[in-house]
Parts: sequence; structure tokens; C-alpha cells
Amino acid sequence: MSQISSTGPARMQKTSIATVCLAGTLEEKMRAAAEAGFHGIEVFEPDLVASPLSPEQVRDLAEELGLTLDLYQPFRDLEGVPEEQFQQNLRRLEAKFQLMQRLGVDLILLCSNVGTATNWEDPVAVEQLRRAADLAAEYDVRIAYEALAWGRFVNTYEHSWSLVQQADRPNLGLCLDSFHILSRRGDVTGFRDIPGEKVFFVQMADAPLLLMDVLSWSRHHRNFPGEGGFDLVTFMRELYATGYTGPVSLEVFSDVYRQTESVRTAREAMRSLQWLDDAQSGDVPARPTGWDFAEVRAAEPADLVEVLTQLGFADRGRHRTKDVHLFAAGDARVVTNDRAEAPLEHAGGSVIASVGLQVPDPRSTAEHARDLHFPKAWRANRADEMVLRGVQAPDGTEVFLAPSTAAAPQWVGEYGSRAEGETAGDDLILGIDHVNLAQPWQWFEEGVLFYRSLFGLEAQVSNDVASPQGLVRSEVMRTPDGAVRIPLNLIPHGLDPGRSAEPRSLSGHVDHDELRLKAAYPQHVAFLSSDAVEVARRARGRGLRMLPVPSNYYEDLAARFNLDEGFLAELRENDVMYDRDEGGEFLHFYTRTVGTVFFEVVERRGGYEGYGAGSAPVRLAAQYDLDRQ
Repeated sequence: MSQISSTGPARMQKTSIATVCLAGTLEEKMRAAAEAGFHGIEVFEPDLVASPLSPEQVRDLAEELGLTLDLYQPFRDLEGVPEEQFQQNLRRLEAKFQLMQRLGVDLILLCSNVGTATNWEDPVAVEQLRRAADLAAEYDVRIAYEALAWGRFVNTYEHSWSLVQQADRPNLGLCLDSFHILSRRGDVTGFRDIPGEKVFFVQMADAPLLLMDVLSWSRHHRNFPGEGGFDLVTFMRELYATGYTGPVSLEVFSDVYRQTESVRTAREAMRSLQWLDDAQSGDVPARPTGWDFAEVRAAEPADLVEVLTQLGFADRGRHRTKDVHLFAAGDARVVTNDRAEAPLEHAGGSVIASVGLQVPDPRSTAEHARDLHFPKAWRANRADEMVLRGVQAPDGTEVFLAPSTAAAPQWVGEYGSRAEGETAGDDLILGIDHVNLAQPWQWFEEGVLFYRSLFGLEAQVSNDVASPQGLVRSEVMRTPDGAVRIPLNLIPHGLDPGRSAEPRSLSGHVDHDELRLKAAYPQHVAFLSSDAVEVARRARGRGLRMLPVPSNYYEDLAARFNLDEGFLAELRENDVMYDRDEGGEFLHFYTRTVGTVFFEVVERRGGYEGYGAGSAPVRLAAQYDLDRQ
């Protein structure tokens, strides 16, 4: 990362990560942090206590790995207590200073008291902080005082800063933690009242916006920057306005990261800081301008072809060198992968293997993906074939990059032409509206970060949708203009089938050996149309078996919306679903699944921007019922 410049936006000079963020032993965590490119680590005390390594061995290992030991943490429940208790606390604190000398760490995190402070008086706490700092000075140790969001008396950074100012010791400063501040909706513009040299350390974490007690929220639901709902960009800009030039560290407590491979998590963590550094400095990636294609791999491609044809897609022929076919209607293009060998070993036997996005400059986006250390997706091609650069998403989906164009892309010419006068596909289908991708539970947040950091997509507020198998978390990543929309659905823990066969995409090659098939949960491609009812009527005439919608749904529609009886009957007759909001109306229908992939046709009227969330539980129940038959 670039350094702070006197003429440009401030950038991170040093990155760090708390060992609590990662799974494994202390040694494994340190090696993962070094592998991911972090400059330093925070030593989380429980990790050291549980380690067979002595403090001296930890110090030597850090030196060998090129890591600095930036912080020892946490020390709890020091201040605001009776004198007898405080003397015992000083004894504990001095023991930590002696340990830190063995480690070679000169900064300790002191959390505001949450348990032992009873009759609080600021002057008492100030005097005790002053005495703690004087003791620390004897060991050349600095103290970073942090206001915990659930601190019993000190729970805002403004209060902690007031105490530090009054204590007035050069080795006593602040730790500013984004979670503790933003979870309480703190006003970060107040940072500018704090001299940068009195901010001793900065800890960053994002989090989904939840309504729950802040302690549970903190301990189980933090995530890395760019994966949650906090405004970390403003946090960083206000931080840099203080003149702070120290480490920017990650402190993330997460049930997910405690169960995932440490090196992969560390790389995700580093990526999140790269995204944050770019975002706060105004370096936003170029966003996609539209969809290029979606590719579906199916063990039984004939079933897939039948559904697409019934929907009104025209067969544009087989690729001249690859076992894939192109189907098109309007600007919607679907590639079907026809490789019959090594069938997919999972229930359903189908997967959305890749998608194509149109971007202003594919080369620039590919270089950005390389800088973020996302793995490449390869498409084998001859000299006379279009080069499609690609990158692999965390769930294994390959994302190919094509130049923005209003005309048919160049690669379409690589598919065999059909007879003269063949249909161009149903003229009521306009293009791809959105692609819904199922995400294994352990990679969901990483998927959010992938689309945000590489493509600048924005995350809408996540929704929980009821299904027969429990609540399904769904979060939509989209461009501001809605040209590209990617709902991500979390596969609940326990439904992920684990490592399985890897789908071959149109690249003809797969080199991502950690790809897991998203087989336990359906995913789909949605096509935008100008008249969803008419598309449904035509498709039914071609023999399409729609996903059946129960009568109860239409009775509920009649109760919720004042719909014309004739229009309601037309919806019912064609299994078309309906929604309405303040912006407009939404009509849509679903095909039955081919394996675990299905298609949706949508019509957006007026300014409707949603996805028919009220229909989702009905759709999930209908699919579940069919799967059981």
C-alpha cells in the first residue's frame, strides 16, 4: 500500500491483525498473517497462554517471519475500583509489563472497566490511570485506553479521551475501535479534537446492522471491512484528519472465521484493508455496465436446453472449439456446458459455473483483481478467438470480463450459425436482470467483499426469507443504476455438501481446488422482459412446466392489493406472481429446477427496485415440495 502523502489522501502505512481473527495455534496464526502480507500482529493474550511457545520464542518467530508485535491485549477491569482492589490490579498489570518485555512489545491495550467498577468517580479513575501509566513508564511501556461499547461507566471514546487528557501522561493514549464507536452510533467527526500522537492504536471491524445486545453482537458477528454495514470510509477519513500515522489493525470476533482455514482468512482480511484504503482515498473501481452472459453446467444438458427453448431462447449453435452452446433472446445470453464426462457429483447435477460482466476496461479490472490477489479464471482460446480475462469468486464461480458494448459481443461470432430465417428468440425478453448465487456459509462475507472490492457493487440491507428448511439470509450486491444485480443467498451451515467434483466452465479448465458446489440450495438466472404474462403464456404454449403457485397465494394477493379481477385471474392462470411498492410493480414467474438451477422471468413497471421478497417463501416452499416428490 502507498504511504501517506502530504499532497494526496492519507493512506495506510502499516497493517496489523489481531490473532483472535484467525483459527489455529498462535504459530499458525502468525504464519498466516505473514503469508497474507501483514506488517504486524496484535498478540491476543488467550492465544499466548494456550501456546507451547515461550514469549522469547514468539518474539524470535515474529522476527523470522518479518512481523512486528504491535500490541498486547487485553488488560481488563483496572480503573474505578477501591484502593485495595486497585493495588491488586497494579500487581496484575506489572506482571503483564514484565511479560511484554520478554515478548518485545511496548504497547498494551487497556479496556474500560465492565465488571468491577461500582461507585464511579472520574477523578478516582483519572488518578488510577495516571498511576498505571507511571508504572508502565518504568518498563518503557505505553498504554492504549479503549472505551468498550458495553463499558459500565466509560463506553464512548469522548469519555475515554477526557480521562486520558486529565491523566496527562505521555505514555497514556487512546485506542480507537470502529466497532465500539459505530455500534453506539458515535460521531466520528469528534476525532478532529484529538491530536494524532495521542491515538496510540486503531482497531477496525465491520458488522452487519443488527438489533441485539452489543456484547453478543461484538463477540459473534463482527466481520472484515467491506463485509458489513458500518461507514468505515468516513471513520478512516476523520481518523487521518487527526494526523494519525500508526498501524491500522483488524480485530474481528467471528464464529465463522474461527472455523475456516487461517491463511485464506488472513488473505481475506488483507483484501478488506486494501478495499478500505482505496475507498477512503476515493480510489473506487470501475463498475460493470451490464451482463454479458451466464453459463450453466448440467449433467443432463438436454433438460436445460428444453427449458431455455420453451422460454423462447434461440439456439445459436455450438462453439467451434469447446463443448458449449449459446442460447440467446434479446440481450440475454446463456451458455450451456455440454461436457458429459465426469458428471457433477452432487444432488441435482447443475450449477451456475460462470458469468460474464461488461466492464469499461477488462484489462484494468483484471489488474485490479491481481492486486487484490483473487485467483485467475482461465479460458483456453485460439489466436482467432476473443480473449476473455477472468477471475474466480470465493464460491468458485468464474467471472469473465468483457468490454462494454451496445452490440452483440465479439465472442458470439465463435458459435456456429443456424439456418436462414431462424428466430432471434422471444422479442419480449430484453436481457439478464439478475443472477442469484448460493454461497457456502463460510464464504458468504468473503463473497460480499469480492463484489464490492473488485467491482464497486453496493450491498443492500440483507433480508431473512422463510423456507421449509429455515431462514435464508439474502444480500443483494448491485450497481447504483441496477445494471448488474447479484443476490447472494447463504447456504445454511449443515446443508453445504462439502468438497465435491468441480464444474468445468467455458474456460475448459478449473484450477481452484477449494471450489465447493452450491448443491444444497437452488440458484437461478432472472431475465428481464417487457411483458412477463405474455412470456409465460407463450412458454406454456411451448410446453414449459412452470413452478406451480398455490391458490392461497392469489387469495392473499387479493387481500393485500386492490387488483382488477381479470388481471388477477390472468396471473393465476399463468402462475405469475406479483408485488408492488411505492416505486412501481413487479411481475415474475419461475421455471421448475433443472437439478438445482432454475430460471425466472421478471417485468419491472415504474421504479420498482426489489425482487418480490413476499413471493420468495412461496417459491421456496413450492420447490421443496417438488423435490420431495
